[in-house]
Amino acid sequence: MNGKRIVLTGASRGIGRETALALGRMGADLSLVVRDPERGEAVAAEVRALGGGGDVAVFIADLSSMAEVRRVASEILAKHDTIDVLVNNAGALLMDRQTTKDGFEATFATNHLGYFLLTKLLLDAVEKAPAGRIVNVASEAHHRGSIPFDDLMSEKGYAGWRAYSSSKLANILFTSELARRLEAKSPKSRVTTNSLHPGVIASGFAHNNKGLVGLLAKVAAPFLMSSEDGAKTTIFLATAPSVAATSGKYFAKSKPKTPSREARDPAVARRLWDASEELVGRGA
Repeated sequence: MNGKRIVLTGASRGIGRETALALGRMGADLSLVVRDPERGEAVAAEVRALGGGGDVAVFIADLSSMAEVRRVASEILAKHDTIDVLVNNAGALLMDRQTTKDGFEATFATNHLGYFLLTKLLLDAVEKAPAGRIVNVASEAHHRGSIPFDDLMSEKGYAGWRAYSSSKLANILFTSELARRLEAKSPKSRVTTNSLHPGVIASGFAHNNKGLVGLLAKVAAPFLMSSEDGAKTTIFLATAPSVAATSGKYFAKSKPKTPSREARDPAVARRLWDASEELVGRGA
């Protein structure tokens, strides 16, 4: 990966951190997008200590805010006009309904709209790469989700796991529709996009939730996959020559896997894309 620029979101902990370390070890130039400056700089220092030789830069943004997504995209593009790989990894699981600065439900905004808008803003730079890749971290939880077009902001009723599962379904639908649009734009497009399930990992994810969910996350942690194992499919999709021409697929354990029926519905994917366009257009 020497000389290749990778933008990685959610890089300060869990599989994001492990992905950064692995890619840094391979010599990649990294742009790490994080919410916490201290954690981000700590990971950057870890990467530099590995001696891979690549450049490492930290960018600060709350990707639930569309204004911050736009700002951080501008900051990245001001420094790099070509991006070889974009890894959308940042995510949230919230048991209580919260709203963002834009008035969006926070899980949907962070896990889907943040992916959607950042990808759109950086797409031209990815298209300048010899073989650009976009990797979206989804989850097998998508099987328990659905896209409620009449209530995308969960105003009629909120359940944390349902909102999370639906946002992960949105990641897969976004990936397939993006692949279709790239193919329609240019049948010889050099950009590929794929989504993945990282595994059920012990990463600290959900530990900040109060009550039973936070407790269960901590109790279950010793029995789950390590973050290092959970990052393997992300790293595979970002780097492996064997998937250089593969696009619009869903992977688990570094192999293609068939997602849910709704995740494979092109009409739902197109409708979600249109709804997302309208929402991010409204976002401050």
